[in-house]
Amino acid sequence: MPKNLSNIAKSKKIKYFLISFVDLFGVLRSKLVPAQAIKEMQKNGAGFAGFAAWLDMSPADSDMFAIPDPDSLIQLPWNEEVGWLASDLWMNGKPVEASPRVMLKNQIKSLSNEGYTMKSGVECEYFLISPDGSSIADSRDTQSKPCYDQSALMRQYDLIKEICDCMITMGWNPYQNDHEDANGQFEMNWDYTDCLTTADRHTFFKFMVKSIAEKHGLRATFMPKPFEQLTGNGCHAHISLWDKKKNKFLDKKR
Repeated sequence: MPKNLSNIAKSKKIKYFLISFVDLFGVLRSKLVPAQAIKEMQKNGAGFAGFAAWLDMSPADSDMFAIPDPDSLIQLPWNEEVGWLASDLWMNGKPVEASPRVMLKNQIKSLSNEGYTMKSGVECEYFLISPDGSSIADSRDTQSKPCYDQSALMRQYDLIKEICDCMITMGWNPYQNDHEDANGQFEMNWDYTDCLTTADRHTFFKFMVKSIAEKHGLRATFMPKPFEQLTGNGCHAHISLWDKKKNKFLDKKR
């Protein structure tokens, strides 16, 4: 029996829901839905024009509907009256194959048929930059080898602490925050889990970092190469394949 989002809204005092999906460029697309309308949206989904959101569609295609996954619900730690939901795209009664989340769920199903599950963790890198995007945010972050620079890390303490505190509140179990290889670049790590949950959390993480950076008068970017002369952004992915409770990738001899 799926969770009832209408009841959850009342118990958690959520006033609005962001029903979201990711386009083929990794950009979040959403509609803001008042809690009084979430019952209908949970059943039938929120309507979107796919061609307007960088999906492989034309204006002649039918609208698609984003059906939220109640298990993905995240109450925004910095604005608790809003709940974020990952969703699966449907069109004409069928899943939209171009939906990245649908693609992942299809692969999860294929693995399950073979008796396996996949778990994953990510190490997300991002730059903190000026509001106009022309430079890194910290003009004193100038070391030729800035990786793990404690001073530059602590100059952004208030922002990084707020992001990490949010992850603690959400139960992600963050365990490391560091200055990365480029000037103005940072990385944050949290526990691995099943690959769908990690994918949803990775998506939300980028939204969260950008939102909190804006609160602090800065911008955050996950662009692969925002500055030509600096190391680009990456995202290390840690993948493991499990048979019941056993990690098939684990080599106990090493």
